[in-house]
Amino acid sequence: MAVETKFVVVRKGEEKMTFANKKEADAYDKMLDMAEAFTDWLLQHQPALEETQAETLGLLIAEQKDAVQHILRTSKLPEALPSASAVDHEENDDVATATNTKKVRAVKAA
Repeated sequence: MAVETKFVVVRKGEEKMTFANKKEADAYDKMLDMAEAFTDWLLQHQPALEETQAETLGLLIAEQKDAVQHILRTSKLPEALPSASAVDHEENDDVATATNTKKVRAVKAA
């Protein structure tokens, strides 16, 4: 019997993404926190923007933070745009919620 450790990112009490290591889970969790902050900022500065649009834009900005930082530093597009991360865009309705990462042990029969 093998024991497998998994790390699960949870939002609104719902499991959103599972990772094999804590570093990846924490990075995803941090990206979702950043998306939430961008969403709030967009809604403050563009009140006419629908919340779902703000969440989508907030998530995009957070996912593409390296490209955004490059544009802010240089006022130019990056030469090679990084591909979109493995974030499921159907999750953006959960961006503006509390978050935590929990460790789950799954036992698999050998």
